[in-house]
Amino acid sequence: MKRITQTLFAMLMLCLGTLTTSGSNAQEAVPTIEIHARRYAFAPSEITLTTGKPVKLVIISDDVPHSLVVEGLKINKEATKGHPAEITITPDSAGDFHGECGRFCGSGHGSMLFMVHVKD
Repeated sequence: MKRITQTLFAMLMLCLGTLTTSGSNAQEAVPTIEIHARRYAFAPSEITLTTGKPVKLVIISDDVPHSLVVEGLKINKEATKGHPAEITITPDSAGDFHGECGRFCGSGHGSMLFMVHVKD
């Protein structure tokens, strides 16, 4: 009888331990940054990220097809009006990364610049 009681107690403790630790291991939600693209600008035109922390970028075209290209962060996503593009990135090095619209969108296309600042 003593052995059964000890076994039941051990099982109860195991169950309680599982219940209390499962909540602490829940992953935090990944923050989202919306980037609107329209002739001939991104809004916002600059963002700041932190190394090792994931972030989801949602690129939204407000008019014609655009794309966001940031080669140093391996970002190359195209969005069309009504069809946003998403990418989740986790920067692994600090620095300033220049981006631009990678899809010709008219005479002011060359002025569609974007900057990502990544800090430690």
